[in-house]
Amino acid sequence: MEQRVLGRTGRAVSVVGLGTWQLGADWGQVREEDALAVLDAAVESGVTFFDTADVYGDGRSERLIGRFLRERPHLDVFVATKTGRRAEQLPEHYSLDNFRAWTDRSRTNLGVETLDLVQLHCPPSEVISSDEVFEGLDTLVAEGRVAAYAVSVETCAQALAAIARPGVASVQIILNPFRLKPLEEVLPAASEAGVGIIARVPLASGLLSGRYTRETVFSPDDHRNFNRHGEAFDQGETFSGVDYETGLAAAEEFAELAPEGFTPAQTALRWIVQQPGVTSVIPGARSVEQARANARAAELPPLPAETLQAIGELYDRRIRAQVHHRW
Repeated sequence: MEQRVLGRTGRAVSVVGLGTWQLGADWGQVREEDALAVLDAAVESGVTFFDTADVYGDGRSERLIGRFLRERPHLDVFVATKTGRRAEQLPEHYSLDNFRAWTDRSRTNLGVETLDLVQLHCPPSEVISSDEVFEGLDTLVAEGRVAAYAVSVETCAQALAAIARPGVASVQIILNPFRLKPLEEVLPAASEAGVGIIARVPLASGLLSGRYTRETVFSPDDHRNFNRHGEAFDQGETFSGVDYETGLAAAEEFAELAPEGFTPAQTALRWIVQQPGVTSVIPGARSVEQARANARAAELPPLPAETLQAIGELYDRRIRAQVHHRW
């Protein structure tokens, strides 16, 4: 699989990685043996980049990855985790003492001395504008707790503020055919600064897979059931902030744009991979089959110009008015 350097980390990662929120919580139950099988299938398919967070299953996702890699010491997998969402979202909580405690917990969960990358997990904007916060993160690097740090953001304005920080290695942001705004300023700014871009929610919480209908039932512990209007966390994390009915109609059209030999999901992933400035896209997977199919998107040929144009037109017609001004 193609490898790209993840910004200021200097490390190469697979252009299709694996997001592991599904293996922790909020997507329905995933058994431990199934989660480990997903990790194994991803690695067998060429994935060298796992993305996790200390809040996914309150550390379950980190611990599963730690066990998986401990049992396979020969593997060279870059693991990015996130921190900060286990505390109340107040700027004063983003202190050096808390950074040390939070990252020590993640180091224990993952079974490593030094975290490859720790990302502030969608913090308030005031955190990204705080010099003291980034001085604290620099201290974590100096102490050897983390090799590099980054920011996961909700909005393009937050992304641009993070990119301007000289120590930020990468920015993680929602990017998919239903979320095009980052293409305008964020990706060009990241490229110019040498900052990596990690694209999350690439399938709009599964909408772009084309598998859902108005009759689809999500389990009570699935965020696609309990967070459609931002009841638990930012609405943009669920269906990319697109109204479900609107998203279903747009997804039907999107599926028709998939070239021969592509599934709708692979079309969405391939679209992201070929955006200038993107380092890696991190689809999640709850099954071995999903993990393998997602990784195969990296092997498919680039989407032709007419498909790219049609995707842009679909966004303008169906989605832009609903989400473009918000994120």
